[in-house]
Amino acid sequence: MNVLALWEPRWDIVLVLLSLGLFYTRGWWRMRQRGSRKSAGGWRLAAYWGGLFLLFLALVSPIAVLSEWLFSVHMVQHLFLIMFAPPLLWLANPMPVFLWALPARWRSTLGQRLFGPRAGLRHILRMTTNRKIAWLGFLTVYLGWHDPNLYNWALRLTWSHDLEHLSFFLPALVYWWHITNAGPRIHGRFSFPGRLTYLLSAVPLNMVAGLAIAFAQEPIYTYYTTVPRYFGLSVMDDQRLGGMIMWIFGSMMLIYAALVFIARYISQEERKAVRHPHALAPEDAMRAPGWEEQPSP
Repeated sequence: MNVLALWEPRWDIVLVLLSLGLFYTRGWWRMRQRGSRKSAGGWRLAAYWGGLFLLFLALVSPIAVLSEWLFSVHMVQHLFLIMFAPPLLWLANPMPVFLWALPARWRSTLGQRLFGPRAGLRHILRMTTNRKIAWLGFLTVYLGWHDPNLYNWALRLTWSHDLEHLSFFLPALVYWWHITNAGPRIHGRFSFPGRLTYLLSAVPLNMVAGLAIAFAQEPIYTYYTTVPRYFGLSVMDDQRLGGMIMWIFGSMMLIYAALVFIARYISQEERKAVRHPHALAPEDAMRAPGWEEQPSP
């Protein structure tokens, strides 16, 4: 079997991804032209296109076709949609870039809806993407679709499979929005311990689900017993491999993101210390009121 020839002919997905990429690039270029090189750095453009490319791999490349025959490949597809593409897209900080891609009049109108004195859109967005709702929605959808009946149903129909992917990606996008702190920042301050806990709290549930699948003694997803077997993988070997991918790589991505987050926090604190060396603990500031040095008699 020629794996490279297995491409999903989904021009609708390609068109959407390409349009998003060009729209972001337009806004990024306008920001660069106006001197906003920090907000529109080259790495942000690379991150955004990298996130779109991972979505392309997950939904159009041979991964999309093989996922209908191999559970392990389906788990790779899910990782791209849930763990890899969303944080890359948010690291590009797309909201202000998208605003600059719009005509001036539209940009002003949308800005008023989000940040003006009567920002109704901001209120609705803040309520529907509340941190607790986002966390619960992300984990409910992520684990819920691994129910055998729902999983088998999703793979039997094209529209239900598309629904599965969309309901994976959108809650994951909101979940990673809170972690990356990308704009628009409408949810109030999220402390370092809070964000770290928010991120790592998903690890145990992901590990338990992956372990349960990897060490099951019989096929959980009977759909895979009805399709041809490729690469010499039996149904049980494929299921064990998929469970391990979910358990190890899914958890590793969350832990790696936590380590990056910790490193950035430490770096920011060190920069603050260097920027204000005398504001931290000058000798006079260390004295309590009433303990000032008195002149010698």
